Amino acid sequence: MMRIFQGMDLVSVAGFERVWERHEGFTEDIFSPLERAHCMSRKNPAIHFAGRFAAKEAAIKALGLRAGASGFLSGFGDIEVRGQGGGKPVLHFRGWAARMAARRGIVQKTVSITHSGNYAAATVILLAEPGPRQGREPKRQ
Repeated sequence: MMRIFQGMDLVSVAGFERVWERHEGFTEDIFSPLERAHCMSRKNPAIHFAGRFAAKEAAIKALGLRAGASGFLSGFGDIEVRGQGGGKPVLHFRGWAARMAARRGIVQKTVSITHSGNYAAATVILLAEPGPRQGREPKRQ
């Protein structure tokens, strides 16, 4: 049986903007050049950055990790949200995120991002192949 992992996150756009204004280089630490270019090309970059930040947090949760782990913030760059035709977001993992996904047998990733008013939210669903002992009948002796 396939395994499903889900993560969700909600981000206050105003809170995100405060952090962005106080910490020079924040977006460079968290977002890839592709993500920054996308967000900065929009009328309200902060809401798009907040949505992608929520997607990264949701992916971390789906992978079964805690975002508060020491030194973890620098790894956000290993999770990238790219636009696909029609604007549909697509997750790409590299580095530690790709290694964690491989360990969990992830074969498919989906992400959905929404923003309304002062909030941005994202949900991530990861589909994995069964592990060596999962989804199989125990051996009989």
